[in-house]
Amino acid sequence: MPLPRQDFDPSEAAVTWSVLTGRGHRVSFATPDARVAEADEIMVTGRGLDIWSRVPALGRVRVLGAVLRADARARAAHGAMVADPGYRSPRSWSEVSAGEFDGLVLPGGHRARGMREYLESPDLQRVVVDCFAADRPVGAICHGVLLVARSVTPAGTSVLLGRRTTALTWKQERTASRIARIGRWWDPLYYRTYPEQPGQPAGFMSVEHEVTRALSHPNDFVDVPHADPHRWAKTSGMRRDSPTDGTPAWVVRDGNYVSARWPGDAHTFAAAFADLLPPT
Repeated sequence: MPLPRQDFDPSEAAVTWSVLTGRGHRVSFATPDARVAEADEIMVTGRGLDIWSRVPALGRVRVLGAVLRADARARAAHGAMVADPGYRSPRSWSEVSAGEFDGLVLPGGHRARGMREYLESPDLQRVVVDCFAADRPVGAICHGVLLVARSVTPAGTSVLLGRRTTALTWKQERTASRIARIGRWWDPLYYRTYPEQPGQPAGFMSVEHEVTRALSHPNDFVDVPHADPHRWAKTSGMRRDSPTDGTPAWVVRDGNYVSARWPGDAHTFAAAFADLLPPT
C-alpha cells in the first residue's frame, strides 16, 4: 500500500488495511522517503470544514466536519493502523518491486498539498505498469484510480486502455467542492486536487474526466446505473457502507483489477480486493 507523505484519505487506507489484516494478510507500506505517512488531518478530525473553523473559540465545534470526516469505524481503523509496526516502518517508493507482493492497493485522497506527488510519481506508475503486465491484483479507490490511469505502458497507452473502471465521479467532486467553497471559504479548492486552467471546461481536470480520457471508450467508465434499485443510497453521499451492508457501495471489477469511488465504498472495495489475493 503506497501512501503519500501526507494527506491520504484515512478511510480508504485504514478500512482497507483493517479488512486485509482481518483476513490474515500482511500489508506493507511505502512512502516517498521511507518516513511514516500522515493522513489528511481534516478528514480524521473534521476540524476545518465549517465556516467558523478559524475562530479559536469555535474551531472545535463541528457540523459539516462531523458529516464529512471519516466515520467512527474508519477512525477506529485509522487509529489501529497508525499503531501497527508495519505502518511505522515503510520503505521508499523507489524500493518497491511488483514481484515482491501478491497485490497492490492504492488509496486516494484529494488535498493537492500531499496528493500531487503521489499521483505524479514515476516510481509508483512503474509499479502499476509492472503489476498489470504480470496480472497481479490491483485495487484503486477514488484518486488512486487516477494514478492507475496515468500509468503508461511501453506502448504509450494507459494500463486502463481496454479496461472497465469507476472512480470518484465529477458529480461527487463538484458537490464536495461546492460545500468547501462555503464551509472552507479561505481554501475553496480543498477538494479539487487539479482545478481547471483557463480555457478548460468545467470538470475537465476532475478524476472522472481524466480517467475517462485514458480509456478505450467513455462507456468503460462505469457509474451506478439509473435503474439500480439502490441508486439513491449509492449516489446521494448520505450513506457509507459497512462490513455488513454493502448497499451504498459501488465497486467495479475487471479481471484482477478492482476500483471504487470514495470512502463510502471502502469496506466493499477492500473485500473485493481481498478476494483477488491468494488465500492465507
